[in-house]
Parts: sequence; C-alpha cells; structure tokens
Amino acid sequence: MFKITFIGLGNMGLPMAQNLINAGNQVKVYNRSIEKAKNLTGNFKVCSSIKEACTGQEIVITMLSEDDILYQICDGDDGLLNNMESEAIHISMSTISPDTSRDLYKKHQQKKQHYLSSPVFGRPNAAADAKLFICTSGDDAIKQKVKPILELMGQAVYDFGTDAGAANVVKLTGNFMIMASMETMAEAFTLAEKQGLNREQVANFFGETVFNAPIYKNYGSLIAKKQYQPVGFKASLGFKDARLASKMALDAEMPAPLLNLVYNRLLSALANGNKDSDWVEGISGGVSKDAGI
Repeated sequence: MFKITFIGLGNMGLPMAQNLINAGNQVKVYNRSIEKAKNLTGNFKVCSSIKEACTGQEIVITMLSEDDILYQICDGDDGLLNNMESEAIHISMSTISPDTSRDLYKKHQQKKQHYLSSPVFGRPNAAADAKLFICTSGDDAIKQKVKPILELMGQAVYDFGTDAGAANVVKLTGNFMIMASMETMAEAFTLAEKQGLNREQVANFFGETVFNAPIYKNYGSLIAKKQYQPVGFKASLGFKDARLASKMALDAEMPAPLLNLVYNRLLSALANGNKDSDWVEGISGGVSKDAGI
C-alpha cells in the first residue's frame, strides 16, 4: 500500500480519492472547501494545510480545475514544492496546459522531487466506477512506480513518453474532439427535429450503427434528450480547455476553424450566464437556441 495525498475533491476528484481509500492506501486529503471531505467514507485523514497533507507522504495527487489554481497549490512557502518530501512524486491529473506541466516538472526536479502528468478521460460516473482512461507522460521509472496507483482509478493507462507535457497535449486534443463531436450531433439531431423527426430515435439509430462509439452513444443520448442535469463538467471548464487548445494551435501556427467554432460556442454560453451549466448544454443548448427550438 502507498502513502498518498489527494488534493482536489471536486466532481472528479472525490470518487477518485474514494477508490484509493477503498483499496486500503494510507490516504490524506486536502481541499480548499474542506467540507467536501464529508462525502468520503472509510479510513483517511482530512488535512487543514498543504504542509500537513504532504508530510511523510510518498505520492501527492492533484485534481484541480485550472492552471492558476494548480500553481497556487504548488508555489509559495505553504505550497507543494516547499513541503513535499525529497523524492516524493507529484501526479497531476488535471486538464492543464502542457507548458504548465513542463514548468512544474523542472521546478520539482530542482527540489529533488518528481512530477508526472496523468490527465484522465471520463465523467464522474466513470471515475466512481474506476473506468477512467488515463494518459501519462514523464520519467519512465516514475511511471512504472505509480502505475499500480493509476490502475486503481482507471480501466487503462496509456504512456505518451518522457515529455511531461505530452499527456496534456493528448488530453486537450481529445477534449477538442469531444466538443467537436457534440457540436456535430447537436446540429444533426436539431436538423432532424426541425424536419419533424424524433431526435432521440435518430440518435439511437446512429449510436447503434455507423457511429457505434462511446462518445456518440453516451453524449449523443444526453444531447438527444436535452438532458443537462446533473452537471458532470461545467461549460466554464470546457471553455478553458478550448482556450488552451486554441493557444496550442496558435503557437504551432496551425489554422483550426472547427476549434474556433466550439471555442465561440462555449464563449457564448459563458456570456449568457451559463458558465456553471454542463458543457453539453453549453454546446447543444446553443445549437437549439440558434435554431429557435
């Protein structure tokens, strides 16, 4: 068993931490809103500071929503960098910029610590069932050491090499593909509805035949039913990912017209006060609104 600290008990982090607790690890948890720890069960310790959370721990996992929040947790006298044990490993499972991961990798090296990028694919129900797909990149020896921990939270772990930012590139491009798929389905099902068809029947047909894939089946069902509750992933976070992906494209001098479309779709959702709505509603609801239904 491992001595693990888990930081970030949001919609995704809470069930991920629970799976580590259920496996019998010595788990400490920290969250800025510490009352969220009340939703955990089993044997674990709630910490009131980063220093307390890191002391004596060999693994620190962060699952945080924004690059800026991760930096707040890492930097300063009270942050991870100054309080993690020597040779301890920071596993960042957040969806962040690859440049942020590369920067934190170097900063941890300077402190004789380790950093591993391990973002995940899956909604909260997949996290609860330990069915996440986990992408990872960083030092090979560290990846091998923590693989048993990652396998407690996911159904498969995929290795993308030694560049600490590589897994984040995969995560951002993957989220872009999900957003683009949602836009495609929302437009198709709305067009069918405008032509007098039952959008759920159309979605079921495609999900069982030529688009028989998890994204089209699972997100397709939500879009077809206009089922936007409970919120699994906020539109504001979807927009953050579109923004980070757009920056990658800009830095690479790569035109990305479809990425621009979903970027603006989610920006419109934020502008209309729907930042806390599910990103499915941010995209599908925007298409319906444009179509007058």
